[in-house]
Amino acid sequence: MRLFRPTYRDRKSGSTKQVRKWWIELRDHLHTVRRFPGFADKAQSETLGRKIEQLVGCRIAGQQPDPHLSRWLEGVPERLRNRLVSTGLIDRTRAAAGRPLTEHLSDYVRSLLAKGDTPKYARQTAAILRRVFEACRFNTWSDISASTLQGHLADLQCRGTSARTFNCSLKAVKGFCAWMVRDRRASDSPIAHLQTINERLDRRRERRALEVDELRRLLAATRAAPERFGMTGPQRALLYRLATETGLRASELRSLTAGSFDPCKGMIVVQAAYSKRRRQDELPLRPDTAAEIGAFMAGKLPTAIAFNVPEKTAKMLRADLADAGIPYVDEAGRYADFHSLRHTTGSLLAASKAHPKVIQSIMRHSDINLTMSRYTHVFRGQESEALAGLPDLSSPGGQQHRLSATGTDGKGDLASNLARKPGQLRTSTDGDGQTGPVKGGKNAVFNGRCRNRTCDPLIKSQLLCLAELIALKATVGRAVGRPHRAGYE
Repeated sequence: MRLFRPTYRDRKSGSTKQVRKWWIELRDHLHTVRRFPGFADKAQSETLGRKIEQLVGCRIAGQQPDPHLSRWLEGVPERLRNRLVSTGLIDRTRAAAGRPLTEHLSDYVRSLLAKGDTPKYARQTAAILRRVFEACRFNTWSDISASTLQGHLADLQCRGTSARTFNCSLKAVKGFCAWMVRDRRASDSPIAHLQTINERLDRRRERRALEVDELRRLLAATRAAPERFGMTGPQRALLYRLATETGLRASELRSLTAGSFDPCKGMIVVQAAYSKRRRQDELPLRPDTAAEIGAFMAGKLPTAIAFNVPEKTAKMLRADLADAGIPYVDEAGRYADFHSLRHTTGSLLAASKAHPKVIQSIMRHSDINLTMSRYTHVFRGQESEALAGLPDLSSPGGQQHRLSATGTDGKGDLASNLARKPGQLRTSTDGDGQTGPVKGGKNAVFNGRCRNRTCDPLIKSQLLCLAELIALKATVGRAVGRPHRAGYE
């Protein structure tokens, strides 16, 4: 690489002059001489030339630019970036950082659809990203700033936005930036370090589980109700019953076809493309439910849509709840929307005393804490039934028996043991008030070592009762006629 300033001849004076900017000359990976315009400052022009030399070295070695060089490429002017693309020093994806974010957003939506996400999810994600980009004034990739995004989300919280909405916006932007890095359009994500907040501290919408009598009233009223949202009353009743017994989500129910049911085996299959965990799920059905679904699907092609589930499932269920006389929001402020049927599934399984792992498998949760903490609710009367199973503590426990002294608390037992001579039989009158020798046991014959009559293995010798021994030393020593031994001290 060399730096030079081209010369030109002045038309007025006819003298030779140099241009103001320095130029960079070098050979690229094809050994072709290339010239790039620099700056008026020679040092800055030399730095630019070294960067281009690094690009040539990476192109010859077949390597990708390092993070520092990639970040430098993201900030260079668009004219220089296009020149580097035309000479083959960088690919077009590397030059995409200077394009408007709206163009990248269109490609990102297509990638979401290609990997199996639903069109509804792709539209919602694109709408969130457009709102964030417009509010933060992010036009190109280099405009994205973590501090600006944090300020925007903080303003949303001050306006009353819930923690769930906060996390949805942050996750959408983080997913877009991660895709830019994976697609090699950018070197790294500038917001990768941002973290979501705890939604449990600011939960605005609490769902509840329907009681068994409420479910029966709902199904009975829905069967007799007129057509709503493109579904007849019996169809909606069968849909509610299937959602309650399987825990399927609205999007999963919407994807079911006639071929998804196997009445013979009593199974229902949800394809991986529509399952939230992106795996094919096979769920069992109750025999009566499988028979009713088999009659409902009779005569339909395997590719026919099973249920014409509308987008506004909450409004549909709310209208049927009103017909059944069930409040949409209870006294505690909890809602009974369509997803509450899934909460009802987990609560009914818990009430039937099913194993937590079985409940987790049916609910298809990866974390059992989610199953037991959020999707299982306590029905009315369950607490009273649990308390009724406790033992009755009001009646007396029976005749109380007098506990015999163990020798640790009663001084009489200790004195009688110490007063007994070696070889003397130990009688029951020494401790329990009855006559006759004690049969069996190692303490039947007093062998000179005093022992406690106790079943506690931790208390085996009178040496543990030093306080009592010291107190009785003078009295018992004279009675036994045993000389004083320092061991008692």
